[in-house]
Amino acid sequence: MLRSTFAVVERRAEHAVTYFYAHLFRQEPSLRELFPGDMRPQRDRLFAALTHLVDRLEDPDLPVYLGRLGRDHRRFLATPALYASVGTSLLAAFAHVAGAAWTTEAEKAWTEAYAHLAELMLAGADEAVAAGEPAWWDADVVRHERYGPDLAVLTLRPRRPLPFLPGQYVSVASPRVPRVWRTYSLADAPRPDGTVELHVSRVPGGVMSTALVHGTAPGGVLRLGPPDGDLVARTEPGGQRAYICAGTGWAPVKALLSEAVEREPALMGRLFVVARAKEHLYGRRDVERLAARLDGLSVTYITSAPGHPKDQATERLVQSLRSCVHWSAHDVYLAGPPGFITEVVEVLVELGTAPDRIHHDTLPPVSPFAVRPHTPADRLLGPPAPLWHNPAARTARARPPGDPA
Repeated sequence: MLRSTFAVVERRAEHAVTYFYAHLFRQEPSLRELFPGDMRPQRDRLFAALTHLVDRLEDPDLPVYLGRLGRDHRRFLATPALYASVGTSLLAAFAHVAGAAWTTEAEKAWTEAYAHLAELMLAGADEAVAAGEPAWWDADVVRHERYGPDLAVLTLRPRRPLPFLPGQYVSVASPRVPRVWRTYSLADAPRPDGTVELHVSRVPGGVMSTALVHGTAPGGVLRLGPPDGDLVARTEPGGQRAYICAGTGWAPVKALLSEAVEREPALMGRLFVVARAKEHLYGRRDVERLAARLDGLSVTYITSAPGHPKDQATERLVQSLRSCVHWSAHDVYLAGPPGFITEVVEVLVELGTAPDRIHHDTLPPVSPFAVRPHTPADRLLGPPAPLWHNPAARTARARPPGDPA
């Protein structure tokens, strides 16, 4: 019942989400100040999250995911009253766009489902409070390194200890972009001095990535949400390992390899670093430093040929993967843009890697509203657009004297 109703709502996704926020702010005007000024990205993210939940209805780990989501939503100052208001407006929006599909049975199913969802999220928030975890960490910017005009590596020092596992990500907020949070991977294992590192690629039109790359400098303060993510070490020492990363997907892979240097220096594995062109391999120095301490790690750099489309890098990666053997014996850690991950997972499964041995984060992609293809004909007529978020010109630029950036 939930899926069949949502399939109808999904066909009018943009109208449904617009109606939802209009209903919410009309019923509770004070809630408007909790949301960013530009609601377009927020609307996209809401429906992507709803789609993600509906896709995982039978997932036995869904309650754990919802608990983590509730823990994370404390940074939005979410209260039981807010959950109730959101539920009322969400069901009103679904009823408005579903038409005849919104039957008494459908309303009952969605009312019960939302109540259970909210209960699990609130329980996760209560557990975090009981454990003494803050809703966010204030962090001072101690270093801001630029690699070309569109990528920055930020070193931050949280003002209180930030416990995390290598490979996890955090949500980041900047005073330059009020009430906006975006996720970025932590690019190292925990350090003795408590600092953390973020790799930020500026997305055209992205307000947060632009603020972090162009509007942040040492001495500034950012907020970090609770660490989360599934791209953490899951295998016992001694097994075959492969790491594949594209763009700033190098950040969590760097964290995992930094951990391996300390815990598993005899690691045997493969590392594939993918970039749209050779000059975009901004992390090459760190790759070589880590490889020097992991004798059993073979490294392959893959880029598009000069003058060729950037998507050629992914094609070359696929060719390289097919030339390797024994993929069924490997655990694979994969990081990069959502479209890149989807394509590479399909190839790895085809080559014999068990799906439960391919590890990556499952963040829903954020893109303008699009209806998922439901049939082969839909997929033929409207194939998904390729996603690649690597910026241009990633060679480190010389800084003039006195420039703190």
